[in-house]
Amino acid sequence: MWKKRATVSLVHASRSSGLNIHTDAKLQGSRALTERKWDAVVVGAGHNGLTAAAYLAKSGLKVAVLERRHVIGGAAVTEELIPGFKFSRCSYLQSLLRPCIVRELELSRHGLKLLKRNPSSFTPCLDGRYLLLGPDEALNYSEISKFSRRDAIAYPRYEEQLQNFVRLMEHLLDSTPPELRRDVPTFVDHMTDKLKKSLFWCHFLKKVFKLGYGDAVDFVNLLVSPASRVLNNWFEGDVLKATLATDAVIGSMSSVCTPGSGYVLLHHVMGESDGDRGVWSYVEGGMGSISMAIGRAACEAGAHIVTNAEVGKLSIDENSGRVNGVILADGSHVHTSSVLSNATPHVTFMKLVPEGILPEEFVHGINSIDYSSGTTKINVALDKLPQFRSCSTSLLEVGPQHVGTIHIASESMEDIDRAHRDALNGLPSQRPLIEMTIPSVLDKTISPPGKHVVNLFIQYTPYKPTDGCWQDLSFRESFAQRCFSLIDEYAPGFSSSIIGYDMLAPPDLEKQFYLTGGNIFHGAMTLDSLFLLRPIKGWSNYRSPVRGLYLCGSGAHPGGGVMGAPGRNAAHCVLQDMKRSLGSS
Repeated sequence: MWKKRATVSLVHASRSSGLNIHTDAKLQGSRALTERKWDAVVVGAGHNGLTAAAYLAKSGLKVAVLERRHVIGGAAVTEELIPGFKFSRCSYLQSLLRPCIVRELELSRHGLKLLKRNPSSFTPCLDGRYLLLGPDEALNYSEISKFSRRDAIAYPRYEEQLQNFVRLMEHLLDSTPPELRRDVPTFVDHMTDKLKKSLFWCHFLKKVFKLGYGDAVDFVNLLVSPASRVLNNWFEGDVLKATLATDAVIGSMSSVCTPGSGYVLLHHVMGESDGDRGVWSYVEGGMGSISMAIGRAACEAGAHIVTNAEVGKLSIDENSGRVNGVILADGSHVHTSSVLSNATPHVTFMKLVPEGILPEEFVHGINSIDYSSGTTKINVALDKLPQFRSCSTSLLEVGPQHVGTIHIASESMEDIDRAHRDALNGLPSQRPLIEMTIPSVLDKTISPPGKHVVNLFIQYTPYKPTDGCWQDLSFRESFAQRCFSLIDEYAPGFSSSIIGYDMLAPPDLEKQFYLTGGNIFHGAMTLDSLFLLRPIKGWSNYRSPVRGLYLCGSGAHPGGGVMGAPGRNAAHCVLQDMKRSLGSS
């Protein structure tokens, strides 16, 4: 069955996107879903779910993707929230998307266009100084030398070492963790599985030995140490250290002083844009363009995507214990023997799987996952370009300070740690850490001429503040104004230029996008939640205790970010299992 190419006739073709989807499961899509048995059903049309669907469909499977919302993309989505302004509503930058996915799914042919940023980073200071960083070595040397010539000399060596570590990790990103299989039927299969795992570790250890003793020790130190210690060992300038430290805490509830935050620092330099390592880019049309390109690739291969199709429960055969379909919220039964969930582990196993099915130990592990989040996203429409006090430019001119990520209120690692301590006490940070981006300076498709789209990624905001409630409109407004006033200190007039804004606090991220706890990574990216321990110990290979149920979202290895690796790896596991099943039948 799985060897034949699926030929699915899709009902609706969106002329604006070129993407064939069913727009409503309750209408014509429902009959097309329920009248056949699918080889695989993907729950959630986030970028990982779409990636899994594309690979499965390219292998000839009949694949259906079910999306609860009216639009595909999950957290990698573009939405026109204010007329004329198109926002990357959650994720807002691209670098981590695996090059093999871009190449194998031909995403450029399907409309993906990256807009590289140079410089990539701007940190203004209240005393009038500023720091620009980017892929230009001469610029970096000149800018860092304004603060410390010693740091300017050390910086290229720091970047080179991180890239050496990235090359070591790349093999892990695109591989299924070497979890010993629980379902091998024969002794020969068991020994074959153990041999494959041994070869995996041999290959990895060979790469470690290539690092050399010194770098190998530094690599371990990076994994287990606080980012503050790592950066203090390299540099002396506060502004440079704080600028780099933001990568170690972004999207987490950790501080730069938290042991293991050094790994998150590494995680955020693992990517590339069109072959340029460590370079982050905007995506023309917003981050939803990534999801649309992957969706086009999936549809071209024969996948069937349906929006407004909320899954209520999984259907599991009582005799075999295997998945035999999903039950939609309207009661419709979609038949399949393989389900890939792009939802968080909590939603997948605690809400979609019927009670009494999962082993008690597994349930305990899933309930122990850390979903704490300190992230709020504010999407802002402006009637003019922000002007920074530390840079003198004309009101209409785009300068290098506007192109990259603008770090507000992070002039030292102490600033970041102070903001984190507020959150530990249950309070939204008095002077929050803000990453500000203005994609409309490079992308002319997302805002009216002369006006701009601004993304504000803000930390730290507890899920349940002790001094108020995110459902309280006055509390929300007060915090938003706190952020805008803070930006005013660096860019006077910012607040008065706001046309409108959309705010997503942690409970909003959970409600709108099913991100448990508002955690953008589907679970903490701490050392005890990575690789063989993600989502929990013993279940890192995308499979689950329920036969035919797989995890393909960011809650699986290698974790969060718009990476696509969990979806690709999970699809390969499904195909391996189907081949094994056919071989034994």
